Amino acid sequence: MEHNTVAVVGLGKIGLPLAAVFSNNGFYVNGADINKKIVSLVNMGKSHITNEPGLNTLLEKAHQAKTLTATINTVDAVSKSKVVVVIVPVLIDDNNNVNYQFIDSAVYEIAKGIRKGTLVIFETTIPTGDTRNRFGKKIEEISGLKMGNDFYLAYSPERVYSNHILNNLKEYPKIVGGINERSLELASNFYAKALNCKVIKVSNLETAEFTKVAESVYRDVNIALANELAVYADQKGVSMLEVIKAGNSQPFSNLHYPGVGVGGHCIPVYPYFFINRGLANGLIFTARKINDSMSKYAVKLIEKEIGDIKKQNILILGLSFRENVKEVFKSSTLLLVDLIKQKEANIFINDPLYTNLEISSYGVTPLSLEDEMVKNIDIIILQAFHDEYRELKFENFSNCKLIIDGRNVLNKNEIEKLGIEYKGIGN
Repeated sequence: MEHNTVAVVGLGKIGLPLAAVFSNNGFYVNGADINKKIVSLVNMGKSHITNEPGLNTLLEKAHQAKTLTATINTVDAVSKSKVVVVIVPVLIDDNNNVNYQFIDSAVYEIAKGIRKGTLVIFETTIPTGDTRNRFGKKIEEISGLKMGNDFYLAYSPERVYSNHILNNLKEYPKIVGGINERSLELASNFYAKALNCKVIKVSNLETAEFTKVAESVYRDVNIALANELAVYADQKGVSMLEVIKAGNSQPFSNLHYPGVGVGGHCIPVYPYFFINRGLANGLIFTARKINDSMSKYAVKLIEKEIGDIKKQNILILGLSFRENVKEVFKSSTLLLVDLIKQKEANIFINDPLYTNLEISSYGVTPLSLEDEMVKNIDIIILQAFHDEYRELKFENFSNCKLIIDGRNVLNKNEIEKLGIEYKGIGN
């Protein structure tokens, strides 16, 4: 077990870039994942992740240098490594309760493979206290080793943004908390070398855990404020976009942009790590309700302009939760689909990142923008502004009466010149 050996447990959209960077910065990386296809690709120097600039090049270099291998055997990967970095997802269920299924399973395997003197770092975003009280104690229980003495324990949250991960790893400071001073020192030194980034040391595990969730809560609450103001601005006949531009000229103002909703694994999820642990009735909970209500507001905008939408042909642009990312978890499109189905309208979805089969699996009809059916579309909702939509020719939608711009990015004047009604969120 060499000092420069690292196990990365979880080779998903964040774990694989981490493994690639570590393996190009002087470390031998043992990647572990339960997905055999991912493991096979990594062992060929290839990525299962698309739209992550620079990742394929790093993986090819690591493959040629033989500094990165992958396995489905987490116990084996951990037993060969001096440092273990855990980046396995923690999600919420349909009732917004924390789902530990995947990470609990990973921790069980880590505990079986861990050796004395190993540093374990959790990067997964988790509720405050879980590194120490759930995962650290479970490793102790199974391995018989004592955290802080026999093995070292740290928490350093991932803070990256899909499509920009490699740059973010260089640019963003790494927040690190440890169970004791030795754990903090080891983890800080590791990241300084493995990522060549600035390190911010905090006083304990819980501070580091709290910081990551607080970052996400900040964004969710401020987006909710923007959405609430946007709805009010519509009532007053005021452009929220103009308000934001003017208001943010004051250095203490940082108004966010409104939209049709908030999706993905982060912002709609992590607030519940506070809400479910003592902040059930505060501002954070209210913000969640506001942001989840924006899809309903979009449908109300349609009904205000069109009236009854029964049997109307409605096209949603973007199945993904945001632009240029193939990820549907908590996508506002899913909320829109549920609402529109209740109104008995006909739903079509276009998303260049998904196959027709993938789109159909959500109980909707896929529609190519080259299909003659576009002439029969009555209403368009822009949900995810993929690059492919930047040059979209709305004149092809000859029967379209209304476009709901859920991201406030389309050219209102050009659309209205075509005789199509344009409605943005707060615009």
